[in-house]
Amino acid sequence: MTTVSPASALVGVAPPQVRFYPERADRYPQWLDELGESALRALSQPFRATSAPFRIWYDLVRINRISRRLIDLNDADFDAEIARARIRLRREVLSSRSLWLGIALARETTFRTLGLRHHDVQMRGALAMLRGSLIEMDTGEGKTITAALAAATAALAGVPTHVITVNNYLAERDANTLSPIFERLGLRIGVILENMKPDDRRQVYRADIVYASNTEIAFDYLRDRITFGREGPRGTRAKLRRVTQPMASENPVMRGLSFAIVDEADSVLVDEARTPLIISRQSDPEAEAVWTGIALDIARALERGKDFIVIGDERRLRLTDRGRATIGEIAAELSGIWESPIRREEVISQALSVLYIFKNGEQYLVNDGKVQIIDEYTGRLQPDRSWSDGLHQLVEAKENVEITGQNLVMARMTYQRFFRRYMRLSGMTGTAREVKGELHSVFGLKTVRIPPHRRSRLWFRRPRVFRKTSQKWQFVVRETAREISRGRPVLIGTRSVAASREVSAALEAAGLPHEVLNAETVAESSRIIADAGKTGRITVATNMAGRGVDIALEDDVVKAGGLHVILTERHDAGRIDRQLAGRCARRGEPGTFSTVLSLEDPLLDVIEAPVLKTLAQLPYITIALRLRLFDRAQKRAEKVHARARRDLVRQDRRLNQLLSFAGGME
Repeated sequence: MTTVSPASALVGVAPPQVRFYPERADRYPQWLDELGESALRALSQPFRATSAPFRIWYDLVRINRISRRLIDLNDADFDAEIARARIRLRREVLSSRSLWLGIALARETTFRTLGLRHHDVQMRGALAMLRGSLIEMDTGEGKTITAALAAATAALAGVPTHVITVNNYLAERDANTLSPIFERLGLRIGVILENMKPDDRRQVYRADIVYASNTEIAFDYLRDRITFGREGPRGTRAKLRRVTQPMASENPVMRGLSFAIVDEADSVLVDEARTPLIISRQSDPEAEAVWTGIALDIARALERGKDFIVIGDERRLRLTDRGRATIGEIAAELSGIWESPIRREEVISQALSVLYIFKNGEQYLVNDGKVQIIDEYTGRLQPDRSWSDGLHQLVEAKENVEITGQNLVMARMTYQRFFRRYMRLSGMTGTAREVKGELHSVFGLKTVRIPPHRRSRLWFRRPRVFRKTSQKWQFVVRETAREISRGRPVLIGTRSVAASREVSAALEAAGLPHEVLNAETVAESSRIIADAGKTGRITVATNMAGRGVDIALEDDVVKAGGLHVILTERHDAGRIDRQLAGRCARRGEPGTFSTVLSLEDPLLDVIEAPVLKTLAQLPYITIALRLRLFDRAQKRAEKVHARARRDLVRQDRRLNQLLSFAGGME
């Protein structure tokens, strides 16, 4: 395997001045435009549904015809064919004929370098992405190597391509794995990693194909916007700088937003989209320590149910009139922010949230004396992130760790606006159908379902719902012991670090050796997940931490029935549950999936009617009715998150319009 260092693909190549910086202008359609687009899609849907199967069949016929011709070429003739194809592909940028040729070349190159030949369904996926769609492929169907087809074809046509993943580990791993393909095709490849210097990043972005995490690439773009103003590197300020300061070193780090392939697109474009991108400077930590201590003291003096009310379904609090009066009385002799009723009530509301909603092991962890945020969808730590508006400092004060400076915003941008600026945008994921409407309305992405190469052999067992959490863990331990006695590995999925600790303690008490993968052990994720398919292995994982790492099964495990997966908590989004189920029965292998819940699970906290939860506790209530309660809670949570994303888009639109009027920064 060829190892790709961060800038090795371009060592010794001086970064050229960026004269052309491709990106799409912000587009905020009015309601009449959106209505017209919806009507046009509805009218054209019957025609597209009729013509799509024929188009797919014709595309595959042409690609396979070219592939058969390439197979017969010796290495010298094949390399000559690549050189001729590059000229043709750059002349016919991503036309249908160029797509057939590019995919066939990349497919044959993959076989000659890695010994792998793409299936028809993988070529269908690459074609859909090159035409600007988001593909839904089942877990284990080869999304990584499918992306290589699309990235190589676009790069051969001269289109700078970004392959965006959810973390730096996957970006580096995929680039290392696929680099022999790209190098044989004469393409330069680079990887953006954490702590790289701007000059190194600038060199990497000059590569034909760049692998990077969504945070790294988005913040590089935002830093370029800070340097060059609202209009960016193609705007008036940048042009004047090139005229007046031709030797200036402030060349943009990136070279535009031409084409992006987003891996785990549901995580990047939906889950991550709830948090805006912010570049900030830090305030004085000593000043932060003073007001946070006062805020927590006042919050602890308030009485729950009388001074404030916890709203469970939205995980927020509301101050009562009595609470506001109490805060005013306590803060009467204080100065600064405490003199403003609005400001002090906002601060105390946040302090109450820290005391009653934010919990160590669920929303954050304390590691080495620092508060680190846990991504609720992936279970990974996010050490480079912090909550805004003083929330992070309040959590630090609550946990009695060193209080850091507050991040004061210098520039901000949402993921929605960033990804809409790509000239061509595509993506891939295993779970997209639940959010395909949002993906189309926000990003203009059509979701295309790619069928599996082999029929799934996944078997869903009857769900179990217990009244007490202790009963649930006892059943999980019994089922785990039964399955490993049959020679099968077991993967137990939990929602939080705290839950993973509970199930780990239950397994340890039963004498069952196991591995735990959560935000505390993320450094070992690749090893733990890679070993999860061995005979008798027990793995506990939060929110399927370690996504993107394949669970390879031993031959004896396949004969015994494959991997058994146990879901111990429903998540806020049904997509996350499906992702866990997708870890077993991959590529036509056997596998089973169990759902084991309890009426004390945190998801049910969003149900406002306590009478429903009380009735569900009665012994004669059926499992079906109890599952309906979980369905209701999950749908409510999904609506709350979707509303938060819509509100963020609206806020971003209003802010952008105001800044456009004022001529300010983003």
